[in-house]
Amino acid sequence: MVIKRGFYLLIGLSSLFLGLLGIAVPLLPTVPFILLAAFCFARSSERLHAWLMTHPWFADALQNWHNERAIRRGLKRKAYIATCLSFSVSIILVPLLWVKLMLLAMLTGLLLYLRQIPELDD
Repeated sequence: MVIKRGFYLLIGLSSLFLGLLGIAVPLLPTVPFILLAAFCFARSSERLHAWLMTHPWFADALQNWHNERAIRRGLKRKAYIATCLSFSVSIILVPLLWVKLMLLAMLTGLLLYLRQIPELDD
């Protein structure tokens, strides 16, 4: 049991780090890593799970996801904008056509995924 909790704690901390890094780094998603961190902390550390679930940046979105499996309309709009901006910058900066096409395909897939997530009214 200790090894399993340690594994979840390690994955949770790594996911939290990547999620926070994703706030500033284009193409590194924030939300999936924060959701994974919450999942792992729930299985490894009550203190870290409580901290993450009450953190001012993440609490509202995590509670909505946990209770409703949905996100607020405004947050979804922000996700669309941030995703499009970061992918656009990457597509413009990359010189190789095949990489641009791959990024465009990834953008399309991510936008389709975001579209299917249920919305809550703001």
